[in-house]
Amino acid sequence: MECLVSLYVMLVVCGCLTGVTTVLFGFGGGFVVVPLLYQLLSQLNAADSAVGQSAMQIAVATSTCVMVFGALLATWRHQRAGTLDWSHIRPLLGVIGAGAVLGALAATAVHGEWLRWAFAAYLALTIVDCWLRPGFLSPAVASKAAPSLAATALSGLAIGWIAAFLGVGGSVMTVPLMRRRGIEMSRATAMANPLSLPVALAGTATYVALSATSTPSFGPWHVGVDVRAAAALVVGSWIGIRVAALWIGRIPDRIHAKVYLALLIVVFGAMVVR
Repeated sequence: MECLVSLYVMLVVCGCLTGVTTVLFGFGGGFVVVPLLYQLLSQLNAADSAVGQSAMQIAVATSTCVMVFGALLATWRHQRAGTLDWSHIRPLLGVIGAGAVLGALAATAVHGEWLRWAFAAYLALTIVDCWLRPGFLSPAVASKAAPSLAATALSGLAIGWIAAFLGVGGSVMTVPLMRRRGIEMSRATAMANPLSLPVALAGTATYVALSATSTPSFGPWHVGVDVRAAAALVVGSWIGIRVAALWIGRIPDRIHAKVYLALLIVVFGAMVVR
């Protein structure tokens, strides 16, 4: 019993961290929740059990579910702070949702270990790209012309697919994208939250629907999502979002970008060390 209580206390604490990273960096929770739940599920269940074999899929699905709450509340906070530019957000919302359905379907068909390494590889590529390509760590450049409708649709589908496939929201793609359009870090990370919402809604619905026909069952508290873990994470996330909202718009641009990149490196390390 004590072990179980400690586990849920840990989830609430990590939920707080999720809330902070959601508001300040637009992560949507995935970069904290996925590595954490993957490690917990792998350690608490036998490797040959149903949950043990699908630990990564459950972690991704649970992360996507928690993201619904985090993205909604963080979007509301940023709207009140005036950091959202809806002209950049609206064209991407629908296509990101469509891509998220495809990504969730793909994630359920991939072996958990492959999904884990896909997550790590994508992080590595993103870290290298942000570090080496001009426009992310350097001060914001002049705004570029808006992309065509076709380019917007293709990028939205790709963002939705990858985000739901890995359970990370769209921040890892939308923040560098907005950054290179000349948008300051506080606004780029703010816009990642409403753009994560269609991923969260479409992905969660897909995972839950697929779990109804899955064999074998993961148990009474699993509907594709680990319900108990998701509840604890949401409670912590609410606390973290309230605290982090005080810092919206107060972090210097260059420091904001460097901390964002440093957090990606930390999460990468958590995923490759089992």
